[in-house]
Amino acid sequence: MAIIEGFRVQNYRALRDVTLGKLSSQQDGEPLTPFTVVIGKNGVGKSTLFDAFGFVADCLSHDVETACDMKQRGGFDRLRSKGRMDPIRFEIYYREATGERPMTYELAIALDDSGRPFVESELLKQRRKEEKHGRPYPFLRLHHGKGMVWAGEEAVETEGGEDPLQASVELTDLRQLGIATLGTLKEHPRIKQFRDFLKGWYLSYFYPDAARSLPSAGPQKHLNSHGDNIGNVVQYMEREHGNRFKLILDRIAAKIPGIKSIDTKSTLDNRLVLRFNDSAFDDPFYAPQMSDGTLKIFAYLLLMEDPDPPPFICIEEPENGLYHKLLETLAQELRAHATGKRNAPQIFVTTHQPYFVDALSPAEVWILDKGKDGYSTVRRVSDLEVVRNLVEEGLPLGGLWYSDYLEAT
Repeated sequence: MAIIEGFRVQNYRALRDVTLGKLSSQQDGEPLTPFTVVIGKNGVGKSTLFDAFGFVADCLSHDVETACDMKQRGGFDRLRSKGRMDPIRFEIYYREATGERPMTYELAIALDDSGRPFVESELLKQRRKEEKHGRPYPFLRLHHGKGMVWAGEEAVETEGGEDPLQASVELTDLRQLGIATLGTLKEHPRIKQFRDFLKGWYLSYFYPDAARSLPSAGPQKHLNSHGDNIGNVVQYMEREHGNRFKLILDRIAAKIPGIKSIDTKSTLDNRLVLRFNDSAFDDPFYAPQMSDGTLKIFAYLLLMEDPDPPPFICIEEPENGLYHKLLETLAQELRAHATGKRNAPQIFVTTHQPYFVDALSPAEVWILDKGKDGYSTVRRVSDLEVVRNLVEEGLPLGGLWYSDYLEAT
């Protein structure tokens, strides 16, 4: 499964210039872990960082102008860092699998002469196949929709001379990402590979009221971002994975306090109802009657049972609505899911709950803060020697955060 080793954001709201992990230009950094958590006080930029991932995904799914206006972002001018005139930039450094050559994607979004956001530049680059070290070379280079692309699995830009696999490109829509178009072509498998990776990201915008809705009956393979198709996913798993379906639901039920079993029921008008059987009652409760916390933890546990998981899962503040003693268990479940299987997804979480952080190691945690200039800064907790030593002595990381060791160090 692919993994993001580094992510850089520039000029995106409070994220004037923030880097997490390792980049092609910063090889001394340690790559992001399969389970990565960002912590910090209210207002330091955690939601903005979460939204930065969502924005890049929306640029691919729609276009850059639509992405600027979606999810109450308010348009390009409200997204670009105050006082900045240069483009909003993103850099993603990732590997398709362990041992594969890393790939870098760079995206810059600016305003055109009419004041509308457009794709100023895109770059995809990779080292040559025979090189284990050294700088990567582009195999897609676009500026204002014009540039060069190298076909096949291996070709990259060379220093001097033309390559028969090199072709000029001119896009007709400067608001669409080049990878969205070129990634559909058979002759560009690496672009398709990255496009498919980005297209597969799952960003959780789950809210319990959506899960309480009664969707039309009909199996659906994956949980959607809002969680209003929980019953449909359960129905799909029952149909496609019948021999392990009950084991899956029993395993989930065992992790939710008070729940004996879970199943679905179709109503007379072909609606799908999710039923929770509470061990203290004879009659089951239906999803509209369940607490926010029960629905939320069920959604997360169901997501982790997906037999074909997304490559990258991003969750903002999973602690909301959950009993505090469940948080360490949830963190352990998420980490086990991110690290326990060969095709496990990478999971990225933002939180401000110390109980959740108690289950984590310093290498998995980044602390976001805001400087006097109003811009966010970030650092890895494992870089703080005092904190690292205290954790090695057995002190829980969340407790150290609560006691201000992370801020004071």
